[in-house]
Amino acid sequence: MKSKLTALAFVLAFVLAIGSSFSALAQDTRTDNHQITVDVPIVALLDLETTGSNKNFTATFTQRTPLEAGEKIDAPANNSTLWLNYSSIQTGSIPKRVDVSASALVPGVTIHLIAAESATGAGSLGGPTAGFNLTAAAQPLITGIGSAYTANGPNNGHQLTYSFLAEDENYGELRSGGTTISVTYTLADN
Repeated sequence: MKSKLTALAFVLAFVLAIGSSFSALAQDTRTDNHQITVDVPIVALLDLETTGSNKNFTATFTQRTPLEAGEKIDAPANNSTLWLNYSSIQTGSIPKRVDVSASALVPGVTIHLIAAESATGAGSLGGPTAGFNLTAAAQPLITGIGSAYTANGPNNGHQLTYSFLAEDENYGELRSGGTTISVTYTLADN
């Protein structure tokens, strides 16, 4: 009986040893894996940079010296001291754009805005429109912005050029004095 119990114990120990070695082999293989989650934030940042000391400026119409009766005033020189910088991470397949609006119009004065192509940065930089006269309604200035950045600071991004006209058809609306307007740039989804 003792030999039968010993033989049974031996068989049981052998079966347990084989089972544990198979389960050990099933856990370790020549390959393994794990997961990495990459999280990219939504980014939509915009600012204006200047080559001057202040991004606010004054556009002054001037009189010729000496002003002769019958002559019109001269328009200010174009202003190209501002640069539009942005950083964008696209959400899905919807591109972004930069819209521009003015808080008010200056009677008798046309303010025209043009943006140049960005020569700095990387990614899907947007392209400028042909430019337009400022209005109180938002108008697209840069379209087709994807995931991109223009680089920061003056001389980076899109150089902006403002020009000012007192066109003959609007000359009668001119009034002396200063009028301050705010020009708002907004990075928006298309």
